[in-house]
Amino acid sequence: MKAIGKNIIITIVDEEVTTSSGILLSGEDANQLRYKRGIVKAAGTDVSAIQEGDEIYYDKGHGYTMVIHNEQYSIIQERDVVVVL
Repeated sequence: MKAIGKNIIITIVDEEVTTSSGILLSGEDANQLRYKRGIVKAAGTDVSAIQEGDEIYYDKGHGYTMVIHNEQYSIIQERDVVVVL
């Protein structure tokens, strides 16, 4: 599997979100947050700052989902990544 250009193939990481006061947000409340965490499976040929295996936070309002070899992946652009962990 190879991403082309500025595209990045990721898997989404479902995580529990806890507020600073210790309140655990439900899955529905957590989905209201703008950014989601993912793991990079393949970085495009024109992507320089992100590599396979990086954990990232990205703007969930961009990109799309595909099924490749019976597994679900999200495809985003490099510009949608806001943090590399």
